[in-house]
Amino acid sequence: MKSGRDTKILIVDDVSENIQVAMSILREENYTFSFASDGEEALELVEEGDFDLILLDIMMPKLNGYDVCERIKLIPEKKDIPIIFLTAKADVDAIAKGFEVGGIDYIIKPFHACELLVRIKTHLELSFAKQLLAQENTELTLKADLQGKRLLREVEENQREMIYVLMEVMESTSDETGKHIKRVAESSKLLAHYTDYLTEEDETVIFHAAPMHDIGKIAIPKEILHKPGPLTPEEFSVMQTHAEKGKEFLKNSKRRLLTAASIIAYEHHEKWDGTGYPRGLKGSAIHIYGRIVALADVFDALTHKRQYKHAWAIDEAVEHIKSLSGVQFDPDLIAIFIDHLPEFIAIIEE
Repeated sequence: MKSGRDTKILIVDDVSENIQVAMSILREENYTFSFASDGEEALELVEEGDFDLILLDIMMPKLNGYDVCERIKLIPEKKDIPIIFLTAKADVDAIAKGFEVGGIDYIIKPFHACELLVRIKTHLELSFAKQLLAQENTELTLKADLQGKRLLREVEENQREMIYVLMEVMESTSDETGKHIKRVAESSKLLAHYTDYLTEEDETVIFHAAPMHDIGKIAIPKEILHKPGPLTPEEFSVMQTHAEKGKEFLKNSKRRLLTAASIIAYEHHEKWDGTGYPRGLKGSAIHIYGRIVALADVFDALTHKRQYKHAWAIDEAVEHIKSLSGVQFDPDLIAIFIDHLPEFIAIIEE
């Protein structure tokens, strides 16, 4: 709590003798005083200075005490100053109105010195306690926000670590190399960057989630996964199940990163014209994350050697991708791909 000399009280009364009486009673507490003889002067002082409490008369020229109180309560940074009406008006209606306009107490003249001292001291203590509580609540809120953000960062970092562990597992069980997975992540982030309605947060999420696009392949039999030649229709049907299995592995997390990874794993083999799998989704019904990773994955796969095929020339792969605009791939994403082709080529050549 403030010391007496740090406590500032404004006394407002059009009778100077009344101001002197109040000041003489309160002087033993070493309060610092200001005074005004009318309502307009009081408002000017309130707007210019900082006060811990106001003693306010009601019957004054220019502006009465009720009006002054109401106008103070309309000033955001001053509205919490405790105002005590100190007046000769003793009727019930006057007292009720004093509380209605925002006064915290009502002292009728003439008053006893001890009554004035005790009431002012009580209201100052309440006001300072309220300020201290508000400050502590603010500090606690800030601490809670910081703690929450720290925990969220830790959760996200743990998710990323888990993703990269799963990437290593995937590398050991399939023909997809770590370099392919990282290139797909980079290309997906680049596509997201140039997609107008996606945010920087989307770019980050898709960059970290894209590596999980084929996580379901760890459940595919090795003889199918590592077959050097073309798959039979039956084998291809089994291979197609990796999309559903990928979603099943990741579906229980409510965190954005793993939710995004689940969507990508499930939808990156869907096609714009509705002929993809596993659900035959069409057009914008395919999540934008799935559409982005689908394009990034196919372009990188075409331009790099696999057990079952040779690497395509970049120009040949680009022409093939362009021919699939509106068929396999989102036309808007193909436009972005073509407009920024040198950047995508730089990624696959790393």
